[in-house]
Amino acid sequence: MAEVSERMRDAFEAVAIDDEGRACRDIPDSVCREEPRNFFIHAGSLALTKSSDGLIDPKLVLSWLLTELAAPVFLVGLLVPVREAGALLPQIFTAGTIRRFPVRKWVWVLGSLIQGLAAASIAVCALTLEGAAAGWAIVLSLAVLAIARSICSVSYKDVLGKTVSKSTRGTATGLAGSLAATVTIVYAILLITGFVPRMTLVVGGLFVAAACWLIAALVFSTLFEEAGATQGGENAFKSAIADLQYLSSDPQLRRFIIVRGLLTTTALAPPFMIAAASKAGEGGFEGLGYLVLASAFAGLVSAYVWGRLADRSSRKVLLIASLLSMVVLALSFWFSLTGWLSTPLVLPVLLFSIMIAYQGVRLGRSTHLTDMATADTRAAYTALSNTIIGIVLFAGGVFSLIAEFFGISVVLITMALMCAAAIPMALGLEEVQSE
Repeated sequence: MAEVSERMRDAFEAVAIDDEGRACRDIPDSVCREEPRNFFIHAGSLALTKSSDGLIDPKLVLSWLLTELAAPVFLVGLLVPVREAGALLPQIFTAGTIRRFPVRKWVWVLGSLIQGLAAASIAVCALTLEGAAAGWAIVLSLAVLAIARSICSVSYKDVLGKTVSKSTRGTATGLAGSLAATVTIVYAILLITGFVPRMTLVVGGLFVAAACWLIAALVFSTLFEEAGATQGGENAFKSAIADLQYLSSDPQLRRFIIVRGLLTTTALAPPFMIAAASKAGEGGFEGLGYLVLASAFAGLVSAYVWGRLADRSSRKVLLIASLLSMVVLALSFWFSLTGWLSTPLVLPVLLFSIMIAYQGVRLGRSTHLTDMATADTRAAYTALSNTIIGIVLFAGGVFSLIAEFFGISVVLITMALMCAAAIPMALGLEEVQSE
């Protein structure tokens, strides 16, 4: 491995090292020497994959695509559950197998390659199929992509914990989020302006997403990772059952999962906010285009800041995100009753705010889980928490039934109350960055 250049080291110190000089607190000296390179490999790889996520967003891009291809409505409704739950539910069963690999970056590389191929498959289906055939083929390709994403998620936090020190992990993921948001902003502006035919832009974006995942796999393969512990690399089912004991033995893990479960509302709320605005008189797809822009811009302005704060206190990030999301959803509820959601700029501001909270939840929970676990428990904690959250997200479909029978306003106030309940739970989390 070539020596890290002075220019790279200077850039790393400028971006990631604060005045307290908290570097290499929990990684070996051999890895510490490679940390600047590893830091930028993490940031670059994640920026590419997060850009892909923005270009293939099931809530917006794929939903519009299936509608244009005249796929059945119920298939459109499967997109978000397949993508979200499919990326989380398998993790408790794959964690044991992943633990058998002393060097786990190759698991992430494989997952990224499969995601790239699955994204390309979705693009090809959009060009060659229509109707129910297109819908089923795209949902199936998305399921493959989601499963590949699940193995990336399990392996990534473990690799991150082994290759980048505790004081810079949130900064790496936050920087990646800001870079990816820039790409998504350009994409959103093109969607809104109509300079490029919408179908051409959407299908082209799918191919670009596929390329980004493939390039990310290549970049991540250059990461310097030392061999780690392989204890627990056993039968997947036995490993999953064994991992459940952590729920009883670690009260902090239980509390963290409850907080994360309550804050899934930040991911589920935007479509209901859009629906409430549509009932109040706002436009349809144009409003969704602005949702993409609001999401991307929120990521651009907040991800790096959230990441830096998470390196100091991921507990405070989760607490602030809980407070912000509670306020935004409570306002959305009130405005849905008064009709103010149809007022210009009200919906974009609310969407922007909930997306900032969502970014905080993502950065805070990722950094908190990575830092609260040890090298031996990190993969198991990740798989266990993600699987439980996958079940919660899958069960989130009940909000659609609530909206159908009781109205969207009831959904919004229920979500606001869930965020309020997350506040005292987040207060009880430990300051894992100080350990």
